[in-house]
Amino acid sequence: MDESERLLSPKRVGDDPQAEKSLRPRSLAEFIGQEKVVEQLRIAITAAKARAEPLDHTLFYGPPGLGKTSLANVIANEMGVAIKVTSGPAIERAGDLAAILTNLQKNDILFIDEVHRLNRAVEEVLYPAMEDFALDLIVGKGPGARNLRLKLPRFTVIGATTRLALLTSPLRDRFVAPHRMEFYSDEAMREIVARSARILGVPISAEAAHELGRRARGTPRIANRLLRRVRDYAQVVAEGVIDLPVARAALSQLEVDELGLDENDRRLLRAIIDLFNGGPVGLSTLAAALAEEVDAIEDVYEPFLLQLGFLQRTPRGRIATRRAYAHLGVPYIERQPPPDADETIQGRLW
Repeated sequence: MDESERLLSPKRVGDDPQAEKSLRPRSLAEFIGQEKVVEQLRIAITAAKARAEPLDHTLFYGPPGLGKTSLANVIANEMGVAIKVTSGPAIERAGDLAAILTNLQKNDILFIDEVHRLNRAVEEVLYPAMEDFALDLIVGKGPGARNLRLKLPRFTVIGATTRLALLTSPLRDRFVAPHRMEFYSDEAMREIVARSARILGVPISAEAAHELGRRARGTPRIANRLLRRVRDYAQVVAEGVIDLPVARAALSQLEVDELGLDENDRRLLRAIIDLFNGGPVGLSTLAAALAEEVDAIEDVYEPFLLQLGFLQRTPRGRIATRRAYAHLGVPYIERQPPPDADETIQGRLW
């Protein structure tokens, strides 16, 4: 594999022979949910096409699995241009980014997933490319070194991140159109499950689609994953048809409960309750107790638990709420707040 293949995956939407079986939407009309974002993109795309210009640099941020990559491909399809896909960790050196930029064609889209993980040297090359469509290179070494500026065709950078706060201010400010991706409603999730079932050729009832969507944590990626697992179950025990009883039986076997929590979510809550008396417990301590990465807890597990009100973030650590105790069927014991440091010192003195 050559260097360019390592760094990016250039493609034009529609070129993939397997596209018909892909669950990703290919147009804004097919994209379900995120109504505000979709409407803003529709206006921006229509205006850019009318001016025969590339779309402004765009940033999608929010929890994983909400459709950031899908929207980047939809934009490319709507604009009728090629999209070249890479990620922050893949671009290790400034020369890597220079190689990508010099291979872009007019109006192309460069999609950078996990854009917050770009290193600073790479960002310095990206700034003039995004702002002035120019690539600044240093030719030679020592006193004889000189700056060479290469003009680039006008293109669009689309960034995706789950950690907006980790983007540096100069990079964040160069994205003209930032869009926050929200968790999907139950109704949107039902439509997504029904659409994916049609593409996969899986017979599913409206009630079963609603049940799957309701337990998918407002995340299309999880909904599609559950649908594939439930499809396997239905194929073996129900002649391939997914109705409400089959969906519930399959989800029970997968240990996905009524609220969409899986065993990992419940394990996290139980660790806080059983090992740390309900909290507060520091994130790194909790990660060590669960043998999980800190990023996995912060990016994968916590957002939905916070949304449900099962978890609280405090300056002293994570705390399991009364709701978490009730969901797990554990008696809740009211904890007394720890005494202030000054009171503790005075008590010892007296």
